[in-house]
Amino acid sequence: MTSKNLVYVLACISFCLIIGAGIYEHVTVWPVAFSEPPKSLTMFQGDYALPAATFWSFVHPVTLVLLLVTLVLNWKTERKKYILFTLVIYIIAVIATFIYYVPEIKSIIGTPYATTVDAALQKRGSLWITLSKVRLIFIFVSAFVLILGLTRSEKK
Repeated sequence: MTSKNLVYVLACISFCLIIGAGIYEHVTVWPVAFSEPPKSLTMFQGDYALPAATFWSFVHPVTLVLLLVTLVLNWKTERKKYILFTLVIYIIAVIATFIYYVPEIKSIIGTPYATTVDAALQKRGSLWITLSKVRLIFIFVSAFVLILGLTRSEKK
């Protein structure tokens, strides 16, 4: 396996790791978190809060670097368009994440504890989940395109 292929495979693995983590959160975390807010948001508060940001702040830069290096290494190959497509979708998703998803989730999970269910907060959480699923679908499709690029020639 050439170093070009190795970096490409690592980029695919890192990108798919994001998908796996996103699916995990959508199946196990968000349905519970938004079930009875603000009481159900305690999983993000206090001394034993779920530290999801630690994972996401590590995996996104690593994935971005791997995708950029993969693009540089494959610039003069047939693979370039597959990598570029994925990179553009990913950058759009990351920008959307910093403009909407992160500020909104921080605002929601920062709501002080109360035993009464806040319907407006539940609605905000539901919208956040729906939009996040749309983002995840775009990332999933772009991962498929990225992996498809591995089937193309690495020759210049």
